[in-house]
Amino acid sequence: MPDPSYSVARAVSGRLLEHFAGHHDAARAAGRTKLAPVPDQTVAEALIDAAFWASLRREEGLSPRISLAFVPPELAGVSLQFRDTLPLHPAALAKLAPAVERASIHLGVWRVDGDLRVWGTTRSLPPFCFVIEVAGSGLLVIKQRSDSVGKFVNVAVLEGDQIKIVNEGEAAAPECPPVLRSLLGFDPFGPPGRPASVMVELAAAMRSHGRGGTVLRVPADSTAWQESAIAPFTYAMEPPYRELARVVGERDVDKNEEEWRDALRHAVEGVAGLTAVDGATVINDRLDVLAFGVKIRPRNTVLVSAVVVTEPIEGRAARQEAPARLGGTRHLSAAQFVFDQRDAVALVASQDGNFTIFRWSQAERMVHAHRVEALLL
Repeated sequence: MPDPSYSVARAVSGRLLEHFAGHHDAARAAGRTKLAPVPDQTVAEALIDAAFWASLRREEGLSPRISLAFVPPELAGVSLQFRDTLPLHPAALAKLAPAVERASIHLGVWRVDGDLRVWGTTRSLPPFCFVIEVAGSGLLVIKQRSDSVGKFVNVAVLEGDQIKIVNEGEAAAPECPPVLRSLLGFDPFGPPGRPASVMVELAAAMRSHGRGGTVLRVPADSTAWQESAIAPFTYAMEPPYRELARVVGERDVDKNEEEWRDALRHAVEGVAGLTAVDGATVINDRLDVLAFGVKIRPRNTVLVSAVVVTEPIEGRAARQEAPARLGGTRHLSAAQFVFDQRDAVALVASQDGNFTIFRWSQAERMVHAHRVEALLL
C-alpha cells in the first residue's frame, strides 16, 4: 500500500488505534468473543486516505456517501460478496457509491493477497468494528460499532485539516445528561428502546431535516412548564400523542427486531417532523408529545445572561458565553426555558447542523450547554 497523501491520515491514525485497541482489550477481558479485528496503523491510514480522496470526487454530479468497514466476510453476517474484489481506490469507491449510499450499508474491506480490497457489502458488523463514513466532501466520520445492537458511536471527525477526537471521558462527569452518555456509547438506561437511546434517535432525525428545531423534555407529573410558554398553544395534543411511547413499550414484548426498529424509526421521524414547525415541541419523560409550535417566554423578570459551554472533544475547555452567541433566538429561548424550568432539558438543532443540549447544572448554578453535533454526524 502506498504512503497516504492525505497527511491527516498519518497524524490521527495512531490515536484512533489506541481507542479501538483499548475497547477491544476490555471486551476480551470481559469474555467477549467474535469481535471485529483492530486494523494496524498502515491499514488505518490507507482506509482514511482512500475515503478522503473519494469524498472529493463526483459521480454524475453528486458527492459520494459511502461507509467503509474493516471486516472479513466471515464476520459480516449475511452479506453481498463480489466475485471479483475491487481495489481500495478513490475512483472505484466513487463509482460504487450510488449503490451503497443508503444508511446502514457498509462496504466491507479486507486484505486479499496482501492488498486491501473491497469484497462486498453488509448491514451486519461485529462489535467494535472500525468504520469510516464519508459524510460529505472532505468530511469523514470515524465510527465504532458499539456493543448495543445496531448502534454506532462516533470516535473522530475529520474535515479537511481539522481533527476532532471525541472525548468519551465526558460520560463520567457527574451531571452528564443521559442523552450525551448514550451518544458517547454509555447508555445508562440499558438497551436500544430506552428513553436515552430514543432521544438520541430523535436528535439525529431533528438534525437531518435541516430546518432547525427545539424539543423541550419536561416531567410527566408536572404542568409547571406551561408557565414558561405563551398560551393558548396552537398545536396542543388532547390527549397526548403516545405513538412513540407505545412503540418503545413494544421493545420488551416478543416482536421481530427488524419490524420493531422500522416502527421506532417511523415514530421518531413523525415526532421530528413536528420540530420543523416554528416553535418548540414539548415531550414528557414518558415520551408523550404534549404540544408543538410552542412559543417560549420568560417565567419571571430574571433573564439568563450566560451559560457554560462544553463540547465532548479532546482539547476543548469549558467556557462561558451569552446564549444568543450559540445560534440566535432559538438557543436563547431554550436556555431561558431551562433557566426557569430547572428539571427540564432542551434539545436544539440549528439549520446549519449545530446541535446543543441545554440542562441546568446544580454544581455550576447555571445553564450548561453541551454542543454535540460532532456526535450526530
